[in-house]
Amino acid sequence: MKKETVVLITKYLLDFMFFSGMVVTVSLPWTVKWLGELFQYDNFRDNYREVVIIYFILGILAILIIGELRKMFRTVLADDCFVKENVVSLQRMGTYSFIIAAICFIRTMLYLTVAMPVLILVFIIAGLFSKVLAFVFDKAVEYKVENDFTI
Repeated sequence: MKKETVVLITKYLLDFMFFSGMVVTVSLPWTVKWLGELFQYDNFRDNYREVVIIYFILGILAILIIGELRKMFRTVLADDCFVKENVVSLQRMGTYSFIIAAICFIRTMLYLTVAMPVLILVFIIAGLFSKVLAFVFDKAVEYKVENDFTI
């Protein structure tokens, strides 16, 4: 697959995820109620308010992560990846991932699913990965600035 095709697919995928995430997050009060009735989820019906609040916060954090990815992707399209803004974006994404892991841990007190411990671990790893990658990008930005001054 050509580089341009991958870039285009990724851009549209990020845009779709960003805007559909907004729709899903805003529609949670109705969706949670509907799913609880449709599938007879006692946890959704018994803890309706808590479930909506938790998933609303998780939705906002997911949208924020995708927003940071979209910002970073603009620098890829501009062929200028090693900039301080990407370091800040990676730091924020790491923080958002840790917050998601913490909220998922708190959610286990309402009800535990088999996938929840895995999800918590995934977001802890994603947070660590983002924070470490931010340090790597920060060094790359320093080297780039030094190199630009040398030329």
